Amino acid sequence: MSEAPWYDAAPPHAVRVIASLREYRTAEQAMRRRTRESMRMGEADLKALRFLLKAEAEGRNATPVELGAHLNIKSSSVTAMLDRLTASGHITRHPHPKDRRSLTIRATPGADEEVRDTLSAMHRRLLAVAAELDPAKSETVSAFLAQLTAIAEQGDRASQPAD
Repeated sequence: MSEAPWYDAAPPHAVRVIASLREYRTAEQAMRRRTRESMRMGEADLKALRFLLKAEAEGRNATPVELGAHLNIKSSSVTAMLDRLTASGHITRHPHPKDRRSLTIRATPGADEEVRDTLSAMHRRLLAVAAELDPAKSETVSAFLAQLTAIAEQGDRASQPAD
């Protein structure tokens, strides 16, 4: 087995791309941490708000069960999160219009504004950089990132022997 790092055999341009992605991920994670801290909420709470805002934008009711499935958390954790977000004024709970045993949950207008105010300037700057790419380069970058996403979602399953 070689003593050289795994990437020594890779083309230098490929190593630079992966290194750049790592630097971006580190910077993005730090930005998300700062966002959570400024909003005084955890990662799951922020993801929950984004899920609720998206559901509302799509014109659909979100339920605690859907939220739990989206976040991959247990019912008891969803309840605790909803209690916390209700107490902080970020969400409201309402009777489900078709299922009286269920609830719908919505982000409050204040939560929507807070998320938008906190993230919109950064999103505008990201979009400005993406807009500088011509359509062909955009397609190349999008396809590349889609392939990386598929690999990341697959995880180690690809290297596991079949049962």
